[in-house]
Amino acid sequence: MSIRWNGLVRCSCAMVLVLTLLPKAAATQQYVDPSGKLNVVIVADPYSDTRTGPELVEGPELLLTGGLQELLENLACTVVQTTTVQMPEELEREYGEWNRASLTNRTLGKVIYESDKDEHFHIGLLSGSKSLVGMLAGLQHLGPDRQPLQDSRGRDILGLPRLGESGPLKVGLVWVSERGDFSTPNTSTEGDMGGMNVAVAAGLSNTMLRQQAGLDPPLSTKHIVMAGVQDTNPYEQLSIDNSFIETLSVNEMKSVSGPIQVQMERLSSLTDVIYVHVDMSILTSSEMPDLPASSSEKLSSEELAAFLKGVFSFPKAAAVGIAGLPNDAGEVSVQAAYRLIEGAIAGVRNR
Repeated sequence: MSIRWNGLVRCSCAMVLVLTLLPKAAATQQYVDPSGKLNVVIVADPYSDTRTGPELVEGPELLLTGGLQELLENLACTVVQTTTVQMPEELEREYGEWNRASLTNRTLGKVIYESDKDEHFHIGLLSGSKSLVGMLAGLQHLGPDRQPLQDSRGRDILGLPRLGESGPLKVGLVWVSERGDFSTPNTSTEGDMGGMNVAVAAGLSNTMLRQQAGLDPPLSTKHIVMAGVQDTNPYEQLSIDNSFIETLSVNEMKSVSGPIQVQMERLSSLTDVIYVHVDMSILTSSEMPDLPASSSEKLSSEELAAFLKGVFSFPKAAAVGIAGLPNDAGEVSVQAAYRLIEGAIAGVRNR
């Protein structure tokens, strides 16, 4: 005898465990309009945080124009809004790549927090891990009563007073990447902001940039799960080991095993809303041929889509970010990214 969960067969001896770990059904189907269409907001962020390369990258635009609209229509989704992040004109002359990255993160977050909770499912088409803080900030302040306070000149107030009358939502993070991005300026061996963004989100460094982006307070490390992380330096790994971060191996991701369900149950019990950030570098070289070779263990887009389907079957999973598509990515890589989005949508539909 066998049973099926999210398209995966399990033997009868595991029946009690699987049924126990299944997410509870939501009272109403989230994000769905009366016609049964899933309401989706797409936000593309082409801004990078590099000090050596171009500020704008092409990956988000490739995903936006490569057939995503048609894919979502075929999945019975209504694209309510599509926005490409742009530096506000009054801030165009702001100096410094990291400073500009945090300002564009603030713009990214505003696109998200203008929604009410459970109103729209958000899909981020992202330049890379730089956009992490912006996506988290937007989810932390979902709903009009959580928008930042402003001074008499209409400027957002930074720091704790900006939380307003309603407190921030507790955001959980499922970080899917071969890299940990948990370095700080004191522990980084590269000095690359791209290797620090999870640490920034957790409040370990670059406080001004995080607050400027709108993520305040930072995430608790109890609310972070790292999936597939293998590429860390010794000091970065020590910081992860000394934190409350939970981890999932590539093998656990491939098998959609019990530990994944346990972690999603844990995050769901601790947080109000969950963001899933996917770095496409974790995909196999056959699907991401334009990325540098890596010794890390990889997943196929089908395997990662199955993982995302399981993760997004939990009602608090509210947004997915697809990051790191190279500028010169071909059709194979674009379709791999779409497969991941399809897996996430299937999970939402499976609630």
